This record gives sequence, structure tokens and C-alpha cells, in this order.
Amino acid sequence: MSMHHHTAATRRRSLVALLLLVSVPVAARTTAPWGSARELERSYLPSKAVYDVDAGDGAAFARLLDRVSYLNKVYEADPFDSSIVIVVHGEAIALFGIRDFDRHRLLMERAHSLTQSGPIEFRICRADAAMRGYRPADLHGFARMVPMADAEIVHLQNEGYAYMR
Repeated sequence: MSMHHHTAATRRRSLVALLLLVSVPVAARTTAPWGSARELERSYLPSKAVYDVDAGDGAAFARLLDRVSYLNKVYEADPFDSSIVIVVHGEAIALFGIRDFDRHRLLMERAHSLTQSGPIEFRICRADAAMRGYRPADLHGFARMVPMADAEIVHLQNEGYAYMR
């Protein structure tokens, strides 16, 4: 073996070793270091849930309506065994104000349609509404008034409702 051939072979082996070393950290930096998620197949029995809603942000309320609608579909809208109550207080009360209907029309139409498509109710905190200047006559008729949001949530939890935020 000539000296030139020996050095070329050594250089080639060194290059292969170097490439292997370089490729290890590159592989470790993949965008999926843990592989991909596995699905757990489930079927859910109809159940009872209470959502605690106080944010007056329309986009957040729209996402909540999406969640409620999807949960209702998962329960196959069984009105005898499922119930979803959305307890509305804080800044969210203003969304239900009749005087602001034009501003929140689409949200309120969606909220109302949910009450028609399954065992879904909106309950508004009377104490909080009063502090914000709303009487029952000032709020949309598909919602009900309860004396106090926190007391209503505790009451529903005592009746077996799961608390959802």
C-alpha cells in the first residue's frame, strides 16, 4: 500500500467518522423528538358540566361556544342524561345586554341556537348584573337569572356537575 493510498483511506475513514458525529446532533434536533401522538379511542357517556364564564372578550366567548357545541355533540345530545350549564358573570354579562345586541348579534344568535339544539342553558348572575346596571328586563330572554354565580356553581357541583373553566 502506497503512502498516498494509506493517507487517503485514513482521511476517508476520518471523514466518515466526522459525518457520523455531525449527524447525531442533527438527528437529536428533529422537530419530532418524541415521535407523534397516539390516539386513545374513547366513547363518552352523557354527563353534566358547568362552565364558569366571566370574560367579556367576544373571541373568547366564541371559543367557549365552540367547546360547548362540541361537548354537546360528543354526548349525542341526550337530553335525559346530559346537561350543560354556562354560568355567566363579570364582564361576560354585557354580551347578553339587549342594548348591545347589534354589537354581539352573531354571538347571541349562536348562544341562543345552542339552547335550541340540546340541554344547554345560560344562567346569569343577578347580583353581578345589578352591580353593572342590568335588570332581568335588560338581558336576552333565552338566559335565566340566578341569585349568585359562585353559589350556583357550587350548587351544580353538589348535583354532580363537572366544573369547567
